[in-house]
Amino acid sequence: MTALAPDRSAPPASQAADAPLLVYDGDCGFCARSVQFVLGHDRRGTLQFAARDGLAGRALRERHPEFRGVESLLWVERRGDREVVYAYSDAVLQTAQYLGGVYGLLAAVGGFVPRALRDPVYNLIARVRKRLFGGASACRLPSPDESARMLP
Repeated sequence: MTALAPDRSAPPASQAADAPLLVYDGDCGFCARSVQFVLGHDRRGTLQFAARDGLAGRALRERHPEFRGVESLLWVERRGDREVVYAYSDAVLQTAQYLGGVYGLLAAVGGFVPRALRDPVYNLIARVRKRLFGGASACRLPSPDESARMLP
C-alpha cells in the first residue's frame, strides 16, 4: 500500500494525536452508511471521523494540497512526527484492517490484489454512489459517544 504526503505539522487540536481519522463525503448517503457501519464494528472505539468539507477535513486538505480535488475516502494516521494519508482502495483496506476480525482478514487478502485493479473498482463505485444511495439526509443520528468522535 502506498501512503502519501508525510507532514510534520500537528493534527487539529480536536483530533487525538494517536487516533486514526477517517475522512468521508458528508453529503453522500453511501459514505454516511459506511461510517455507520464502521462505528458499529469499531471494537476499539478510537477511530475519529471528519466530513471532507468540515473544518477538520478542510484542514487536512490544506496540509495536503494533493488531496484537494480527490474524491475519495481518506484514512489518516500519525507515525511519530509524520502524518500519513491513504486514499482510494488503500483507505478502505486500512479501515478494514483497523476493524480487525474477518474485516482484517479481508484487508490482508485484498492487499494482494494490485492497486491497478482495486482502484478502478473503487472509482466506479465512487462515480455512481450518490445516484444509487442519494444524500446523507436520511441517516441516523450518532449516539453521544459516537458524536464525541466526530470532528467538526
